[in-house]
Amino acid sequence: MVLKKFANKSFVTRLISGVILVLIMLLGIIVGGRHDLYSGLPLFILNIFLSQMAIGELYRVMGIHKNILGLTGYFANLVYYLAIYVNSMHINVYSYFWLIIILFFIILMTEYVFTFPKYKTEDIANALLGMVYGGILLSFIYILREGNAGVYTVWLVFLASWGSDTCAYLAGVAFGKHKMAPVLSPKKSIEGAVGGVIGAAILGGVYAYIFRNEFHYGINPVIIFSVACAVGALISMVGDLAASAIKRNHDIKDYGKLIPGHGGVMDRFDSVIFVAPVVWMLIQFFEKIS
Repeated sequence: MVLKKFANKSFVTRLISGVILVLIMLLGIIVGGRHDLYSGLPLFILNIFLSQMAIGELYRVMGIHKNILGLTGYFANLVYYLAIYVNSMHINVYSYFWLIIILFFIILMTEYVFTFPKYKTEDIANALLGMVYGGILLSFIYILREGNAGVYTVWLVFLASWGSDTCAYLAGVAFGKHKMAPVLSPKKSIEGAVGGVIGAAILGGVYAYIFRNEFHYGINPVIIFSVACAVGALISMVGDLAASAIKRNHDIKDYGKLIPGHGGVMDRFDSVIFVAPVVWMLIQFFEKIS
């Protein structure tokens, strides 16, 4: 029975594409650190590609991927990423990030007014949602990588999301009895969620212990990383369920077909999208109090 499962074509496809995805992320993150104008480009290009694809998948679901609202969202995301790239060259432009969002909203409202009644207010809200959801939140992979000890801290995002997901699955299979969100995700259990949080905390602690000499916090990095991964694991469940809720609202199975066996970027990175900014905030907090 077990051999048949592993011989299943869909399982093999999912496994192979998953391994390739991890290798791509590994390569991008390792060589993505900024030392000069060009050395940070691999991760930047990978991040912006994933971000534009995520926005496109969301816009496609919402029916605005080919109209002027969607095109404006794609362009606003490019401008936002350009600001991030400039900032990573030690030019402080963080104060302009809010201006980009405000200008994006004003442009959307201008398009709404001068094309009235072609678009509805829901279309404007969806355009803004897609850019923030798939663009800004996902950009924190690159932002975290460019921070202090970023080549090490950025992996907390994946330990807290993909790592906790694996731990939650194993705990759910072994102990799951009580449904966590029966409507959105019938297979997820409270026991699995608890196992995911505990597993992520352990992974973070072990990871910090292995690379403990690379960090210079006033607090034991094992404690910092364990807490960051535990909190990230909780947030990852929200990200997973939020993406599922949108799919349920629009009656679709997957966001796309970019990653064989997994679906689209939103299907594979749904938890990562929420975890990345939260881990960045936690690292910033611990750095300030250390």
